[in-house]
Amino acid sequence: MDCLIVGGGPAGLTAAIYFARYRRSACVIDDGASRALLIPESHNYPGFKGIAGPALIARLRDQAASSGATLEHGRVTSLVCNTEGGFIAKSGSEEIETRSVLLATGLVDETPRIEGLRAAIDKGVIRYCPICDGFEGMDRRIGVLGSVDSAGKKALFLRTYTREVTLFETTDTASREMRQALKEAGVRLAGRPTKIHCSDRNVALTLNDGVADVEVDVDVVYPALGCTVRSELATRLGAKCSDTGNLRVNDCQQTTIDMLYAAGDVVSDLHQLSVGAGHAAIAATDIHNRLPRNLR
Repeated sequence: MDCLIVGGGPAGLTAAIYFARYRRSACVIDDGASRALLIPESHNYPGFKGIAGPALIARLRDQAASSGATLEHGRVTSLVCNTEGGFIAKSGSEEIETRSVLLATGLVDETPRIEGLRAAIDKGVIRYCPICDGFEGMDRRIGVLGSVDSAGKKALFLRTYTREVTLFETTDTASREMRQALKEAGVRLAGRPTKIHCSDRNVALTLNDGVADVEVDVDVVYPALGCTVRSELATRLGAKCSDTGNLRVNDCQQTTIDMLYAAGDVVSDLHQLSVGAGHAAIAATDIHNRLPRNLR
């Protein structure tokens, strides 16, 4: 085939739409774990005042399929270079030969151990992206959970929207500069929570001050516990990546391996639906232009 697309989130499905409209043979293989499916409602995706992640994925899948794209459920477990050019991928027991590959594999957030986490995400009291929905937190009580140095950046960003930001520390270490920045911004520092309980309206975090348990209520919590970038298919081939695992790409989204492209969260620290879609359009167009002409 012309291109194998690994991952069926917004980036992968956008690429599938482009390839279908370029009359290219492409297939999306997706394991159903797109980070976009965790979005209860996005308000900054162009063209929508608000749309849930699952609804957006459903629209993109329908558009891709109606254009003639092939969508398959599965997981690509290995990718090797073909001695005759291109790549050979393995999904289940199937081997797939392809001229090019577009990785839209995204990332996996580290999540707090909270009973009923999925329900809490659906209710909007556990959120992951302040760029996406910080505006909706205007003047609300916001908690950030993580180490001071990493979660502190998110806490400072959220001060754009509310004066009531509390950072619940998961480690004792922090740079003097970050602690000073948080103090100057009025971000409250609290200790490590021993228990987190989510209700329909808020989140209660239980702390221990050395004497007794203290419960702190907030309206929403943003975990900032790190993530795992799903770039291993490329890095096993020798593709270069950042310290966090994000793949290095050129201005056409090609990795450091010829005809191996990447789009979305696997590339960018700016985890945005629109960024992934833009990457996909650029990558699909460059691949199309580099492949042999498919004259009508």
